[in-house]
Amino acid sequence: MAKKTNKYSADQIGKPTETVEKNSFYFGSKNFKLMLIGLGLILLGFVLMMGADANTTPEGKFDPNYWNEGIFSFRRIRLAPMLVIAGFVVQVFAILKRNKD
Repeated sequence: MAKKTNKYSADQIGKPTETVEKNSFYFGSKNFKLMLIGLGLILLGFVLMMGADANTTPEGKFDPNYWNEGIFSFRRIRLAPMLVIAGFVVQVFAILKRNKD
């Protein structure tokens, strides 16, 4: 049978002990950087969706008889929504990424 030893002995009483405090916060700096990147992608997507309304003339006036084809541009229909979706995917990844410290 192996001899049982105590973790603490009488020789250690009164001596300072080193305790390593572990960071209990879940998110690290990489998580916050990824969250900011995701937020930037979402904001960029919404900014790219902005523009003139369907019934706005090139002079900027509302005319119910005018049809602006610019609302169907590649930027508004394809690029901007994909950036918003990519931003949300990055946000989810940033939240679920485990800190290795």
